Amino acid sequence: MGSDSESRRHDEIALVWDSARLASPHTQEDKSRRVQRMFDAIAPTYECVNTISSAGRDRYWRREMVRLAEVRPDDIQLDIACGTGDVARTFAEAAVRPRQIIGADFSASMLILAAGRPIAGGSFVQADALRLPFADASTTLVTCAFGIRNFQDLATGLREMHRVLKPNGRAVILEFSLPQAAWLRGLYLFYIHRLMPTIATWISRDRSGAYRYLPRSVVSFPCSGEVVSALHAAGFERASVHPRTFGIVSIYVAVKAS
Repeated sequence: MGSDSESRRHDEIALVWDSARLASPHTQEDKSRRVQRMFDAIAPTYECVNTISSAGRDRYWRREMVRLAEVRPDDIQLDIACGTGDVARTFAEAAVRPRQIIGADFSASMLILAAGRPIAGGSFVQADALRLPFADASTTLVTCAFGIRNFQDLATGLREMHRVLKPNGRAVILEFSLPQAAWLRGLYLFYIHRLMPTIATWISRDRSGAYRYLPRSVVSFPCSGEVVSALHAAGFERASVHPRTFGIVSIYVAVKAS
């Protein structure tokens, strides 16, 4: 009985991202549900895969988020798509840390791992980034690392960030992008299409297609200029982009009007 149940669960996971859906991952009507199932499947090895596949640069990118956030001791931080809590812990360990840190994610498996390593003044809650269960103007700092690419609707997710921020509040977003130099872009695309999925799938033993989804979701996601435009359209007064590691990632900093 247990073996049959486990087999059915594995079969269901294996259907999350097939070739047909990967052809256009951001247009899938049930993208949000598929992303949620995908992250539930890869949660146990998520941080390990990130560190190995980025050659440890993920730690540097999170520290750069902290630096660009210009954290204040009275900040109330909401970390959207918090995953296993790696961004929340980085902010909690900073020399100047927010007064309160709330991590939100819709993957229960990710949140269980995040809550297993509690942080002082921190809490974790299950929530959909497009329907945040927080009041208007209830936070001063919103962060999100490698999450906006997975939103069912980017515009709605950015409007929610804007809604929950107080006037003068900041949004700091880390996301993958593509290098501008043609030769480097070619090498990077070879890596994320050929090498990274093989390595990551072997480490994670993933059957959901998560690491086939990653490169497709990166190359088909809006460019940094379009993301900045989307931040302005969501209501942010100022928005800037800060490329890191030759443009492999970009950090966006947006400020809500006073």
